[in-house]
Amino acid sequence: MIESMRFHFDFENHANMLRLAWGEKSIRTRLYYLAVLGVGVPITAIFHALCFALDPILFPSLRKMEVREPVFILGHGRSGTTLTFRLISRDEGRFSYFLLWECYFPSLLQKKIIRAVARLDGRLLGGGLGKLAEGFDDWRYGRARHMHNMGLRLPEEDDISLFYSMASGFWMTKMPWMGELDFFYVDKWPEDKRLRLTSFYRELVRRQLCLNGDGKHHLSKNPYWTGRVEALIAAFPDARFIVNMRDPRQTIPSLIKLNQSAWKRLDWSAARHQESIDVLIAQSWYNYRHPLDVLAAHPEVRSTILDYRDLTTEPAAAIERVYQDLGLSMSDEFRASLSERSTREKKHSTRFTYTLEEFGLNAGLIENELGDLFERFGWDDEPDNRSVA
Repeated sequence: MIESMRFHFDFENHANMLRLAWGEKSIRTRLYYLAVLGVGVPITAIFHALCFALDPILFPSLRKMEVREPVFILGHGRSGTTLTFRLISRDEGRFSYFLLWECYFPSLLQKKIIRAVARLDGRLLGGGLGKLAEGFDDWRYGRARHMHNMGLRLPEEDDISLFYSMASGFWMTKMPWMGELDFFYVDKWPEDKRLRLTSFYRELVRRQLCLNGDGKHHLSKNPYWTGRVEALIAAFPDARFIVNMRDPRQTIPSLIKLNQSAWKRLDWSAARHQESIDVLIAQSWYNYRHPLDVLAAHPEVRSTILDYRDLTTEPAAAIERVYQDLGLSMSDEFRASLSERSTREKKHSTRFTYTLEEFGLNAGLIENELGDLFERFGWDDEPDNRSVA
């Protein structure tokens, strides 16, 4: 009972971020960060904590909710995890997942109130509030949708639900002190800290299952979580894992460019941006190897590797193979929905392009660092490693 009422807050991370904010040389940047971290975060976290504590009191069914056989989609950023997630999430009779707005409101009470308001808006206000939300969506996320299709009512990664707990790697898109804070190497954390985080995350998932209906399985996509596979297995021994694999000559520069687009508004020198990029590159080697190593050490855990080339050329067939590997049955309704969505995905194109040279990278460096994976997955040399996804 007490565990289900407790809202997690990483005071150590918060204190470190305040310290880093205070050390910013730019007054504008320092004041902005201090306002967000010193005022906005505590107020929001206290509000969430109060609502979180009320959940098991107001919703007794939450106390009996269990998390069974969740499915985790992992992989280096830009390896197709979002596409995999969006395709599998169409199996609505089987899976529960977070929408983006639900990540920002972690309490079951909050979610139910917002859903009730949305229903009343449709009946009494002609959807006026919904139109305002759509306008906010376009303003907030519209300019970046060619890189990552994001919206309040779209499925999104669970990591964002930890944002106001100061435990989300998503903070690095806001305040990229990449070498100063650790949101990523959770499997290396002290056991007590790791358990506090995973226990709280289980409570978040239980609330989402209670909201979406008992009997469903949680579906999670988090490229930030490649460093916590061992922790997830410990927290969910019956979990299933999908590990996306894509040529790192494509994923690494793509991820850097995506982060750079978020960092542009920061009043930082080119040298400081480069420091964060260097950390991101070094982290990439770990992100490729760690999930494979951990799952190889746990043959009892159901898992599968999804090749990006299969995912983008024949999405429906690729997902069907994933289901077979994970021991999941596929309904006729989902198979038809998957086929229809796959046809659209194969026609998808974007103007998001990049080159290795933009970031001082070369194919030789990447091949040297991950040479055994190049051989294992057959990432042959190509004349142009730009991406359109």
